[in-house]
Amino acid sequence: MLRAICSRKELEKTGYYPLVSDIIDCGQLGELKNITHHISTTRFQHCLNVSYYSYLVCRKLHLNARSAARAGLLHDLFYYDRREYNSSRGKGQLSHSAMHAKLAAENAAGVTEITPLERDMIEKHMWPATRHLPRYRESYVITVVDKYCAVLEFCVPKLKKLTSRTKG
Repeated sequence: MLRAICSRKELEKTGYYPLVSDIIDCGQLGELKNITHHISTTRFQHCLNVSYYSYLVCRKLHLNARSAARAGLLHDLFYYDRREYNSSRGKGQLSHSAMHAKLAAENAAGVTEITPLERDMIEKHMWPATRHLPRYRESYVITVVDKYCAVLEFCVPKLKKLTSRTKG
């Protein structure tokens, strides 16, 4: 059963799921389930969170919700530990924040056909760390939603711990 953070909906039972089921079922995305991301979640769960909430926002704003859902799932499609990369990078090498989005776009193109809109969303989701401005409104949506989900992923587990302590 798939659920986004802070959502009670089973995503397989929504209109969202048919838009992304081919990507969710691919092996490359499954590998992200074994990689810790933002301390308390997996990279797969983070991508699912960004995908689902980007889809909802774009649908509400009458933007391309399908592309938002697909790009959200693929926006962090890389397999290395970002902390190890940043500690071992040499002088002149790009930081993880500036570099991983391009790598994710290349990996995404190996998983499925991506549109120019989806490529822009994936490559620019770290703006302003990426120097080039996002070209599409959907790219700004995924940028904001990515940060929103990161905050939830840091805070929600801590809040759950606090509330479980006060109940006992």
